[in-house]
Amino acid sequence: MPKLSIRDLNLKRKRVFVRVDFNVPIKDRAVEDDTRIRAAIPTINYATERSARVILASHLGRPKGQRVEKYSLRPVAEHLSNLIEKPVAFADDCVGKAAESKVESLKDGDVLLLENLRFHPEEEKNDEELARQLASLCDGLYVNDAFGAAHRAHASTVGITKFVKHAAAGLLMEQELEYLGRVISEPEHPFVAILGGAKVSDKIAVINALIDRKVDKLLIGGAMAYTFLKSEGFTVGKSLVENDMLRTAAEIEKRAKDEGVELLLPTDHQVVDSYEPVKGQEIVAKTIPIEFTNAGHAGMDIGAETLTHFANALQDARTIIWNGPMGVFEEPPFDQGTIGIAHAVADAADRDATVIVGGGDSVAAVRQAGVADRITHISTGGGATLEFLAGEELPGVAALSEK
Repeated sequence: MPKLSIRDLNLKRKRVFVRVDFNVPIKDRAVEDDTRIRAAIPTINYATERSARVILASHLGRPKGQRVEKYSLRPVAEHLSNLIEKPVAFADDCVGKAAESKVESLKDGDVLLLENLRFHPEEEKNDEELARQLASLCDGLYVNDAFGAAHRAHASTVGITKFVKHAAAGLLMEQELEYLGRVISEPEHPFVAILGGAKVSDKIAVINALIDRKVDKLLIGGAMAYTFLKSEGFTVGKSLVENDMLRTAAEIEKRAKDEGVELLLPTDHQVVDSYEPVKGQEIVAKTIPIEFTNAGHAGMDIGAETLTHFANALQDARTIIWNGPMGVFEEPPFDQGTIGIAHAVADAADRDATVIVGGGDSVAAVRQAGVADRITHISTGGGATLEFLAGEELPGVAALSEK
């Protein structure tokens, strides 16, 4: 990796500022999903085992520059303490006396978590003064392990790097860049990409970049598939469509064909006649071929035939990227297609394919399906993963010191 790594730093007895991504769901002061917290533990342990004094900083939610109690990171500090089986101190602010006094009391191997960076509006503005204050807490050593926030030029991801001696990648950041970088530069073929989610507009840059990189097959599911299907002349009823993207969808299909990329769309789907869920009332869904869709139908998930086609398309794959759900994943029974894809990519990984899964719902699906431990790499970045795959420079990565 061309960027400095935490492995290149002398951490002994040094105060190290580590930007992590602890933007996790919290309900009733308890962490609901600790995937991102667990992902940062190797970096935290690496530093503490080398007698560093670790200062962790993260954002949580969108408090819009205000102190909002429900976005406090205090429950995260308690949860992390249980995970690493040692005390995690907590500072009521990320700068100022509250943070400084906690930092001063740190001993070798101690861990401190600062309060939500976004309680300060200056964080998202990449304000120089806030960046300077954050940097003053450490001994010139900064580590960015928050790949999920690397596409944002904020005070804690970019600004701070101007005021430290060394800005290095953490172990998670290093791993993300290694796997995603390999996909960009030298994927093993056949190379298959599975894209889902609601909007074609969110994925255009990635689709074009994948076609440029000679992906062999492009599997498109989720609501975004309906924009492609409608552009081909199919009736899609009340299914979600971006009408202003119809021409773009047609152009993408033509481009894929010209470049020899096999583009697969759903052939059947689960539909409802009206999607107005009534509490306590079961949703009645039926599976029909795409061509049987009428004006009243709303598509909610791919059907069994499509799942079989998609799974078959992965049989000989050597590299697979999956980002985005196949349907309304959060509403059973419309999670079936996404869960099915989770099993299919895990089976491919068992056949020694390199499988990278990114995006909230896709990651949730592999965990829900119980196959997460079979996936080669689960990316903690949503937007960052997409921008990296699209070939865009991530500010948080660009700001790190060269090796």
